[in-house]
Amino acid sequence: MDEAMPDDVAAQRERLMEGLRVYGSHYAELSRRFAAWLGLYSTDATAVLEIAAAEERGTLLSPARLSERISLSTGATTALLNRLEAAGHITRTREHSDRRVVSLRSGAHIQERADEFFGPLAHRLDATMSHYPPDLLAQFESFMADLNTTMDTHLAERVTPKPQLMHKTQ
Repeated sequence: MDEAMPDDVAAQRERLMEGLRVYGSHYAELSRRFAAWLGLYSTDATAVLEIAAAEERGTLLSPARLSERISLSTGATTALLNRLEAAGHITRTREHSDRRVVSLRSGAHIQERADEFFGPLAHRLDATMSHYPPDLLAQFESFMADLNTTMDTHLAERVTPKPQLMHKTQ
């Protein structure tokens, strides 16, 4: 942090970052509970949600793009997709003019189950956001986009080193 920054601004930024960390923790817990509710591994449930969300946006995911989104190797993603397809949770289609391109779609029941699980929370979040004026939400949307771009850049540039183990000496 910039040492010339007033203490109240630094404290405000720290509170905001703590709030984002808590939100991330809640999101991870909600995802874990969704997976348990569906009887899936957490990673499988995350993949299903990514596929369904992309489908809702009209931008179908390929296996390679899903692999990037959920941080799995291509081999692990293939095994995951095989499990999900065998269980009827997803389908792989070849809708592109280039028939080598595989698109992922969620099974018919997945969106219903996701709506059933996440619907009450979505209504609560919408009610909470309705208290804020559109211009403030636009600023927050811009702020979140900037934070996500910063995180994406950091993750792309940073190679995580293996931790150095400390040895006890006697």
